Amino acid sequence: MSSPLADRRRAVGAALDAAGASALLVTDPRNIAYLTGFRGSGGAVLVEPDGEAVLCTDSRYELQVVEQAPDVGHVISREYVGGVLGRRRGPAEAPIAVEADALTLTAAAALRRVLAEAGAAGAPIIETSGLVEEVRRRKDSTELALIEQACGVLDRAWTHVLHEGLLAPGRTERDVAADLEHAMRRAGSDGVAFETIVAAGPNGAHPHHVPGDRVLEIGDLVVVDFGATVGGYASDCTRTVALGHAPARLVEAYDVVLRAQLAGVEAVRPGISCSALDAVSRDIIDAAGFGSHFGHSLGHGVGLDVHESPAVSSRSTSTLSDGDVITIEPGIYLPGLGGIRIEDTVAVTDGGGRSLTTTSKAFSIL
Repeated sequence: MSSPLADRRRAVGAALDAAGASALLVTDPRNIAYLTGFRGSGGAVLVEPDGEAVLCTDSRYELQVVEQAPDVGHVISREYVGGVLGRRRGPAEAPIAVEADALTLTAAAALRRVLAEAGAAGAPIIETSGLVEEVRRRKDSTELALIEQACGVLDRAWTHVLHEGLLAPGRTERDVAADLEHAMRRAGSDGVAFETIVAAGPNGAHPHHVPGDRVLEIGDLVVVDFGATVGGYASDCTRTVALGHAPARLVEAYDVVLRAQLAGVEAVRPGISCSALDAVSRDIIDAAGFGSHFGHSLGHGVGLDVHESPAVSSRSTSTLSDGDVITIEPGIYLPGLGGIRIEDTVAVTDGGGRSLTTTSKAFSIL
């Protein structure tokens, strides 16, 4: 009987031929979870061309692996690489693919040692990048439902912070970040998807500002970028609000960013290239004279990682497909004055883009 996990493993197995390999050694914890359901902190998986797989972890997870990954073979050993290779069905000298971005030096040494002990010291080791991640791009209905739940957490938490007056003059960036993270937990988040950004006044010109002890003041624009996780899947949203009033230049910039963001969401559809989508929003910002103040890409994929494939940038060679989940997050950053970023998590469907984060993006003065 087929299952979403088995379908994923078969899709990865089908990609092995193009990679020139007879098996894939998976060591990235998120990819292990994606392919097997196992969410322990240590282990390795071997996937063969037909999608059959074996997972090795240690005795800490002996019960957990049975519960979370019942449809793959199990080996209990601290020698993760040796454990899975010991159950390999193909010849030891056949080419084996590895995740070049995740394989540690220790694991690589273990792989060479195990191959040598099997009399296959010369077996080709093929370095791959993004093989599992490319399969991860297309979210199935279960994954999309979890991302929608994580986005719902953001909507409820943001509404709570605004309703309770927790984003107000006299409070610090650190205070607001802590309250927002607490609100996300209470709204159903398993944890934060990344460190919450609260950037007030001039700090808003730093896209990845770390919240500190700066006190929010009347006249500040405050950029708030936050994400939640539900069932291992992430969400991502940014809102920017004004306290009391805002400098005219920033009000002007806010209008430009909002138009660029709405146009970007409207342009989302299967078949559009990520570089063309980036240009939809970027051209609006360029035409308004703020082009030099928008340096980052328009967005990125969202899933088990808050930043994953595809990249929505001018340099991207990817094309959107039904099942992708991405962000649309243009921004303008004016040194010494402040910044604006507006971001939604957006599902790519046959009917176009559907924003999964739904709180108001209209210019708001608190």
